Amino acid sequence: MRVTVNFSLKRSKSRTDGKCPVYVRCTMNNQRFELSTGIFVVPDNWDDGRQQVAGRTEESKILNNGLGKIRTRVQDVYNQLESKGEPFSTLHVKNKLLGVSNEKGVLEILDGIIKGIAARVGNDYSEGTLKHYKTTRMRLAEFFKSSFGRNDLALSAVDYKFLSLFDLYLKTELRLRPNTALTYHKHLKRVLNTAIAMNQLSHNPYRSFKVSRNETHRDYLTIQELDRIKRKEISTTRMQIIRDVFVFACYTGLGYAELSNLRGTHIHQGNDGEKWIIIDRMKTEIRCRVPLLPQANIILQKYENFPVNRNRGKLLPVHSNQKMNEYLKELASICGITKNLSMHVARHTFATSVTLANGVPIETVSKMLGHTSLKTTQIYARIVDSKISEDMNTLKMKLNGA
Repeated sequence: MRVTVNFSLKRSKSRTDGKCPVYVRCTMNNQRFELSTGIFVVPDNWDDGRQQVAGRTEESKILNNGLGKIRTRVQDVYNQLESKGEPFSTLHVKNKLLGVSNEKGVLEILDGIIKGIAARVGNDYSEGTLKHYKTTRMRLAEFFKSSFGRNDLALSAVDYKFLSLFDLYLKTELRLRPNTALTYHKHLKRVLNTAIAMNQLSHNPYRSFKVSRNETHRDYLTIQELDRIKRKEISTTRMQIIRDVFVFACYTGLGYAELSNLRGTHIHQGNDGEKWIIIDRMKTEIRCRVPLLPQANIILQKYENFPVNRNRGKLLPVHSNQKMNEYLKELASICGITKNLSMHVARHTFATSVTLANGVPIETVSKMLGHTSLKTTQIYARIVDSKISEDMNTLKMKLNGA
C-alpha cells in the first residue's frame, strides 16, 4: 500500500483577482481526499501536465517549493502511520494533516447505539435485540485485543482489509456460520453509517465489501404432525402449556415476541364480524392482522382465567424463549417428532402447512406474517408436496376435459 499525491488547479473557484486555488489530492487503497494547499495561481501560469506553476520566476520557484513541502508532508504522515503497524485509511492521513485528533472509536460509537436501544426496549426494540448488540460489542472488543492489541480502534482504521480480517476471525476463530457472522457485520455496518451521519467518517467500506446470506433448511410440521401434537395425551401442566402455546403459534404465525406480549387489547372484531389479532411485530414494527382461527381461539378460551395470565395482564402463559425452545425438544420426544422443534418452526408451519398448502395466496400470508416483501415470505413459506400434487391433479383434470 502506498499514497499517491497529485495537484490540480480548481478553475471553478477563482477569486476576484483571477487567481485559482491549488488543491492536493491524496489517493490510497482506491480511496482519496482533497484539501486546499492555500496556494493561488493565475490559470495561465499553471502547468497541468507537470502539476506545478509554470515559468522560472522567483515567485514560481517559491510556490513550487511550497507544493514540494506539502508532498513531503503527506508522505511523512503516511510513513508515520505505517510505522505503527496498525490499520489506517485516507481519513487518518487527512485528519493528521489537518491536526484533527478527536476521532472517535468504533466501540465508542457502538456504545452510543446500545445505550439508545436499551432506552427503547419495550417500545420499538426487544430485549433480544439489545442482547445481540451487546454480544457484537464483546466480539469486536475481543477482535481488537487479539489482532491489534487495542481496547478500541479508530473509525478511520475500518477499511476493506479490516472487514476481511474481521470476517475471517468470525468464521475461523469463532467458527460462526455465515448467517450468524452476517448479524455481526450488520451491526458494524450500522456503526459506520452512524459515524458518517456524525461526520466522523466519509466512506463506508461495506459499499465494496459484500457479505451474503446462505439459504438454510427451515423445518416445519406437516398437518399430520401438528395433529399428532394436538391430540397427544399429556399429563403434566407444564408440558400442556408448552404444547398449547406452540399450537397457537402454528395457527396464528406470531413470533415469540408477539406471543409473550399478547393482550386483550390485541383482539379486535373485524368488518366480517370475526375476531382478529392485530399486533405490531417487535422486530420490524410492521402491523400483523391475523384472523383468529377456531383452533387458536379454543386455546385462548382455555387460558382465559389462568392465574398467571390475570396477574400479568396477558392472554397466554408464555415462558422465556430459551425455556420454550428447551421444553419444545422434550415435547417433540413425547410426541415422536424427529424434527428440531422451536418457536420458529411454529411460524414456518403456519406459513406452509396451515396457509399456503391450503390455497391461501402468498400475498395474504406475507401480510399476516408482517413481512415487508414477498421475498422474505418465500424464505419461510415453501410450497409443500401435497399442494404441488393437488395443483397438478387439477391441471390433469382440465387437460383431460379439454
